[in-house]
Amino acid sequence: LLPLISRYKILHKFFNPQLGPVNLSYQDRLSRLEGDKQSLILQVSVLTDQVEAQGVKISDLESSLVEHQQKLNSTEEMLQQELLHRTSLENQKLSLMGEVSYLKLTLADMEGRQGQGAEKQHKAEGLFKELRILKDKVEQLEDQKLQYEKKLKTTKVKENTDFLDERRFQIFIQRFVYPHPYRLRRTQSGGLQAMDPDVSQFRRGGLRATAGPRLTRTLESYDSARDMNIPFSQWTREQVCGWLEDYGLGQYVSLTRQWVENGQTLLSATPQDFEKEMGMKNPLHRKKLQLALSAVTTKVVEKSSELDHIWVTRWLDDIGLPQYKDQFHEARVDGRMIQYLTVNDLLTLKVTSQLHHLSIKCAIHVLHANKFNPNCLRRRPGEEKQPSPSEVVQWSNHRVMEWLRAVDLAEYAPNLRGSGVHGGLIILEPRFSSETLALLLNIPPQKTLLRRHLATAFSALVGTQGMQEKREYGNATGHVPLTTTAKVKPKKLGFTQFSHLRKRKPDESADYICPTDWSTDSEWGFPITFCSTQGPQPQLGQTGWKAGEGWDKNVIKNIATNSN
Repeated sequence: LLPLISRYKILHKFFNPQLGPVNLSYQDRLSRLEGDKQSLILQVSVLTDQVEAQGVKISDLESSLVEHQQKLNSTEEMLQQELLHRTSLENQKLSLMGEVSYLKLTLADMEGRQGQGAEKQHKAEGLFKELRILKDKVEQLEDQKLQYEKKLKTTKVKENTDFLDERRFQIFIQRFVYPHPYRLRRTQSGGLQAMDPDVSQFRRGGLRATAGPRLTRTLESYDSARDMNIPFSQWTREQVCGWLEDYGLGQYVSLTRQWVENGQTLLSATPQDFEKEMGMKNPLHRKKLQLALSAVTTKVVEKSSELDHIWVTRWLDDIGLPQYKDQFHEARVDGRMIQYLTVNDLLTLKVTSQLHHLSIKCAIHVLHANKFNPNCLRRRPGEEKQPSPSEVVQWSNHRVMEWLRAVDLAEYAPNLRGSGVHGGLIILEPRFSSETLALLLNIPPQKTLLRRHLATAFSALVGTQGMQEKREYGNATGHVPLTTTAKVKPKKLGFTQFSHLRKRKPDESADYICPTDWSTDSEWGFPITFCSTQGPQPQLGQTGWKAGEGWDKNVIKNIATNSN
């Protein structure tokens, strides 16, 4: 519009210069038009601003519309889920109503049975009352019996005033009630001195048994009626019965008194005769009897014979196997039998774990090395800061637990109870490593730092040479790692091996639990060897006793073979 107006003015002045007033009117118009123009420009700018604002509002409304649309969709989905959940709840309600109806029926049935049970309980209470009345009557009769016995004893004592009758009564007491006085050995309780053989107040088992030497019987403690200079074959029936009672086989005395005439009867008997005539069904009892007969006939006092079956139960506590105390006590396993225990003997004693077999084997090895000293195992920590392997091998299970507390593993120490871990197993068994100990302690595999700490402490305990020998044994071909769950199974003979049974020598069938082919190690200072289950087992004739000690080894081999 402005360019047109300017052109119009120029043309108008050029072609019509005489129109002066007319030019003024046009100029006013132009000025007005320019004012209108400015106003229009302002209005346009205002309108554009309003249009922009409305556009922004429209975009906001569109975005809010989209959001509301999304919310609407989500609410619809939630509504559908609620509907599905409601239908499932209705189904569960119906099933619960069915279960409630079933429970009501069972409750009614139980109420009916309870009524019958109440009647039975009433009858049982009546029977209990009758039993109590009968028990009271029995107690009254027993009291009367005791009173009559007391009166009878008093009358007998009054009647036995004659000197001859009194002398016969004393002889009877000496022969049948106290036929063999005992000697008191020094025990862990301390302060026990030798007892006069004439004192008759001693009672068997009247002293608290300890893990050390118990009230033991020695060959010198026999009375004159059982002189050791007299051959066993010439012993009388009563002497033989008293001797059986000394060795813990008193339950067979009654049948033995009916069968045995003298000691020669036992010497010439076979294990089948013991089972038939004496009722000795337990094979370990037969083995114990045969070993005792061999010791009596050779008249050799061995250190292990001073350890009775009560000491063996305490020894099981020391090596960490208290769960087998009842079986060993019933079998009357004593120190002499420990030397000749076989794999089948341990299976008879219900010891099936391979780790427990190795524990007993290494513990017997330690006893051999210490000449069956009953106090060889250490139960309390000493003053040593860094114990040597020769000291660690004599640690008991409790001492190993004390060592775990000393190396900051006290929370895992109680897990060793009943595990069979002792110093002899740690040192003498080549397959026993820190990993085996970690498994027994129940240390989780993910605790690698804790297991590494245990491995470091274990290496320091075993020593450099011991760890090297364990590694060499583990790297050998055919090595089978030691596990805590492995079981020992009895050896079974194949069908083709039955033809060789008669040709086999008696000593070749014995599979002794303790290897006794020892080698001397200068660092540890005593005869040791690894007590592994692999390799041939040594026989009884290869034991660590020196020749010329008086043992008849062939007799002992036959004993172990026949008892098995």
